[in-house]
Amino acid sequence: MTASTWFFWALASAVFAALTAIFAKIGIEGVDSDLATLIRTAVIIVVLAAFVGATGKWSNPLELSARTWIFLVLSGLATGASWVCYFRALKIGDASQVAPVDKLSLVLVAIFAFAFLGERPSLREWLGIAMVGAGVVVLALKR
Repeated sequence: MTASTWFFWALASAVFAALTAIFAKIGIEGVDSDLATLIRTAVIIVVLAAFVGATGKWSNPLELSARTWIFLVLSGLATGASWVCYFRALKIGDASQVAPVDKLSLVLVAIFAFAFLGERPSLREWLGIAMVGAGVVVLALKR
């Protein structure tokens, strides 16, 4: 993979995230959102295990550094919390409102990356990030 393929994978992620919202909204009808999140997670584990095995990418996780483990565990906990909150929001709200508000994460990632990773988005990038934030505010306002 080359550095220029990041956009393809990011775009694919956006398409699948959009499908996630639609499929989840339909799938959680009459089901507790936490149970739905558990089922979704089980599917992800099976599919990813098959993918890693089929592509020959398996390696011994016990050989990873303690730092890697700590941050991957923290990432997993944050992902789990995000999914629980997302499915609860989808259960009671419209997918067309919940998903865009969830994308406020884009603004937060930029701020956290600036503060903790030393990343420095350009003025043009900050403008785009601000527009996403403004869009979230517009969507969150009561009608």
